[in-house]
Amino acid sequence: MLFFSCALFITLAVCVHLTRYFPLVSLMLSSPGSVPLSSSVNLDSCISLIHQVEFDFQELNNNIENTSVGNTISWKWIDSEPVQCDFQKLTKFDASDLFNGSWVVVAGDSQAKLFVVSLLELLLGENEMGVIKGDLFKRHSDYKVFIDEIGMKLEFIWAPYVSNLTDLVVGFEEKISYPDVFVIGAGLWDMLHVNNATDFGVSLKLLRDLVVLLLPVPSDFANDGAGMNLVSIRSPNFFWLGMPKLINSMLKTDEKREKMTDVMWQAYTDELYSSKLLRQSGGPLLLLDTHALSNSCGARCTTDGMHYNGVVYEAAVHVMLNGLLIESNQKL
Repeated sequence: MLFFSCALFITLAVCVHLTRYFPLVSLMLSSPGSVPLSSSVNLDSCISLIHQVEFDFQELNNNIENTSVGNTISWKWIDSEPVQCDFQKLTKFDASDLFNGSWVVVAGDSQAKLFVVSLLELLLGENEMGVIKGDLFKRHSDYKVFIDEIGMKLEFIWAPYVSNLTDLVVGFEEKISYPDVFVIGAGLWDMLHVNNATDFGVSLKLLRDLVVLLLPVPSDFANDGAGMNLVSIRSPNFFWLGMPKLINSMLKTDEKREKMTDVMWQAYTDELYSSKLLRQSGGPLLLLDTHALSNSCGARCTTDGMHYNGVVYEAAVHVMLNGLLIESNQKL
């Protein structure tokens, strides 16, 4: 079978733009050149397996900003038997077709910035990345780029707290304009500088209610008197970038080692799930599980216990891309 026909990518490009208006449209669209997932393949089963990857550490290089890191650390999906999900690493050409004409926003802290670096490395290649990397790595700053060849606008917005993400969503709603693909994440700064998991959970619930307003499917919601009750939401264009595995002994300051413990990480994660922000707990955002990916890569992939080798974020980018494909009911 040929890998990705032109008709498949036309269908996917349409899905990326239309699912924000019709969350189920990606499950209903098909084209003569596309191959729907077999009815025997459960979409949720594939989503549950999408973070099961393994890393090869031959000639390991620990420089997390080294653009050639993929040559020293490789990764692949673990065989998903008996479920035939057929996860694939997309090429530059494939990803460019998928994002053609799209507006992509990634908002969060340094984890989100590293995610953007990996996405741009896929779309631009090493030479072009060398030109823009200095601007992209300016400390605590926003960054935007327009890729003329594919008509794609990509924005990184520095938003280390959930309140920053809330303000961003409110801005989209006020303008009645929001991106085709929206990747957000927070938690590390809150854990370090606020260190109150309960307050973090309250902020996440507010964010969830605001994100829900971006989804024009009121029939899918019921008010049970205690707020919105989320049911059967499929919104493949919205993603939550999870916190990485924190290796406490490798954290660089006493304050980080004191506050960013395994117990506190778990408390923050529990609040994330109980907020019903994630698809996995009935909400609108699909989790990009950086913790699972970084945990699989392990201590050899980090020098500071929280920022990981670029190959981890590369895997997260491909998880997002395959998530879009799975949600569009297409087989790779």
